[in-house]
Amino acid sequence: MVNFSARFATAQEIVDWDDHVTSNPNGGNMLQSASFAEVKSHFGWAPRFLVIEADGVQPSYNLALEKSVPGLGKYWYLIKGPDVGQPEHLLPAAEAVREFVRRERLGVFAVRVEPDVLASDDLAASLTGAGLVKVPDLQPNDHTAILDTTLDEQPLLRSLHTRGRNAVRRALREGAQAKRVEPTDENFRTMFELMNQVQDRNAMRLRSYEYYSMFWRAFVEAGQGRLYFAYEDGVPAVGAFVINYGKKGTYKDGGSIPRRKQYGDSHQLQWQAILDLKAEHGITEYDFCGTPPASELKNPEHPLYGLGLFKTSFTKTVVDFVGCYDVVVDRVRYGAWARLGEKVARNLWDRKHHQPFY
Repeated sequence: MVNFSARFATAQEIVDWDDHVTSNPNGGNMLQSASFAEVKSHFGWAPRFLVIEADGVQPSYNLALEKSVPGLGKYWYLIKGPDVGQPEHLLPAAEAVREFVRRERLGVFAVRVEPDVLASDDLAASLTGAGLVKVPDLQPNDHTAILDTTLDEQPLLRSLHTRGRNAVRRALREGAQAKRVEPTDENFRTMFELMNQVQDRNAMRLRSYEYYSMFWRAFVEAGQGRLYFAYEDGVPAVGAFVINYGKKGTYKDGGSIPRRKQYGDSHQLQWQAILDLKAEHGITEYDFCGTPPASELKNPEHPLYGLGLFKTSFTKTVVDFVGCYDVVVDRVRYGAWARLGEKVARNLWDRKHHQPFY
């Protein structure tokens, strides 16, 4: 077993944070970025920048979000981390973080980890056998559809699922208008309204406009985000905010009006975004950011069933990551958190701020 150790990043490493994260063993994730850390710092979380390393292994740079819980201490959410290149490195990397917070007496009673490591029965058994506690997933792309974008344009188009390929071709043939637009406040508000219309259809809860506009602007200003609209009768009918982070593209947010006349406009929008990210940033994969688990794709009762149909019309490569586990640092305080503390903290935060806790 590899012996990992953990430490806080140096000041210079934080300055160069995105360069380090995108060089991680698994290429990093946009939710570990400096932009995301800045956004979360305005919504109740304190960013902590961690380095997990071992001899002969590529160092892993990970964002930990810290929140203080009255009466219990500090709680860390290692979002999309630890980023490790091999499944067998996950447990020793998590143990290194636990030993670090104990050694430095940081007052952390638990660390929630959420790595982009493929789920397996053997891995789940090893994690729970080591005392990690399986908890519900938090991020939508703990189960997601990922498109390999390394092919040239025409071979890539032919590689899409038949439904997606036909939709893109029809939209192109019929002159669907999908294009990148300026990141103005007016366009951000339009995007938010399009997202609200999807919310009405699917009973999905959105965060506030303040949150989304801050998120979008932070990634735009870092050169990592862009906004697209597809138009119907000259009016935005479909919107998407997409992100480039290292060699990964991500479909982060989307919205649309119901009962549109133009067939394939949402497919054409995604296709245009993918081509742009390939040409300008050389992305090698595109994450559609959220589907049902692979075993639930055909279940019409799953809340993400409709989105899953759309996203798997591009690629049938649906991956299930291991999801969230709690690394227990202090068993007494964590017991209180697991029994009632987390539920109370989430409810109080929601009532006070009208925003999700995480």
